[in-house]
Amino acid sequence: MTSTSIFDSNSPHPEPSTLTAFAQNNLDRLAEKRTENCVLDALKFEGTHLLAFAGNKLILKHDDRVLDPLFSVYELAELDPDFEKAILLGHKENGEPRVAVPVNIPEDALASHYKPVDARTLYRDQLIGDELLGEVAQAVALINWNGDNRFCGRCGSMMELRIGGYKRICAACSHTIFPRTDPVVIMLTIDLERELCLLGRGAHFAPGMYSCLAGFVEPGETIENAVRRETHEEANIEVGRVRYHASQPWPMPHTLMIGCYAAALTRDITRDEAELEDCRWFDREEVARLLDMTSADGRSPPPRGAIAHRLMRDWIDWDSAR
Repeated sequence: MTSTSIFDSNSPHPEPSTLTAFAQNNLDRLAEKRTENCVLDALKFEGTHLLAFAGNKLILKHDDRVLDPLFSVYELAELDPDFEKAILLGHKENGEPRVAVPVNIPEDALASHYKPVDARTLYRDQLIGDELLGEVAQAVALINWNGDNRFCGRCGSMMELRIGGYKRICAACSHTIFPRTDPVVIMLTIDLERELCLLGRGAHFAPGMYSCLAGFVEPGETIENAVRRETHEEANIEVGRVRYHASQPWPMPHTLMIGCYAAALTRDITRDEAELEDCRWFDREEVARLLDMTSADGRSPPPRGAIAHRLMRDWIDWDSAR
């Protein structure tokens, strides 16, 4: 039976999340086997490679031609590594551990053969491979979470890092916390009858860029209701059916983008002027031109690898594949 709308099929890709940036993390996390000594054991393993971070920025070794993010243990000595705050990310297929290590040397004191780069730039400028980009997303999220939770939220005492960075326990009252992930819905709202989609642009966007609407999921809220609420709040469009399509880790610092398609029940837009500089309906030809960056009026799409780009592209490709 032929699908009549994008809401009736997972086409054109069976798992579109794999086509987004930061999603290609193939490390075996061995989550059920983490021990209090797992970082020390990993550092003793011959062939272990480390990712070094100055604050939120990955440190790359570089010469005139090569950017290399992987360090051996001995190579970190001049960067003053803080192994007490090291995090075991997981293991490669060959058993090699991968560890994220914060360093104490200030970013501006790094020698000229080191280049500190934030996650957004690593992705935008394609400075490292997809698998490493996924490992960086995991590392940035965990380094931020551990750094933001040094003190107990109940009694104010110091918290201790446990099981390789995936748990913190208060030294005084034993209050225990686990890593945080902030869920954000991002949706392409579709007028099925007119074959239009809803895009907007915030004042902070790159010039001419239009993207999907998005917002944080609130406590006690389903993904579907978050999609409906955010679309109504930002554009005054009522939404009926919602279909999950893809997700994307977004290390800014520890967000999970949850991409959905939403079926519009109304058409008249009233944008939230505090959130959006513009919001309008786009037809398929406009979106196709936008994605191919051939829009004559200066509009531009979200960058490739962004889940907004994936939602827009798959809407176009689904129609082509029917």
